[in-house]
Amino acid sequence: MNIILNGEERRVDAGQTVLQLIEQLGYQGKRIAVERNGEIVPRSAHASTPLAEGDRLEIVIAVGGG
Repeated sequence: MNIILNGEERRVDAGQTVLQLIEQLGYQGKRIAVERNGEIVPRSAHASTPLAEGDRLEIVIAVGGG
């Protein structure tokens, strides 16, 4: 199925969760924020939130600095 990730179309497996996508992208363990269809997905819900055809996701990585 197809989703839009950070403005670009991406193909993912049916039934894939937000957590599985994060792991696939190599973002596990990083400070990130995930927005799905305009709503923030809490970290506690990443594993239980399935992706659906046409979902629009934005993943932002927090960068520290001073």
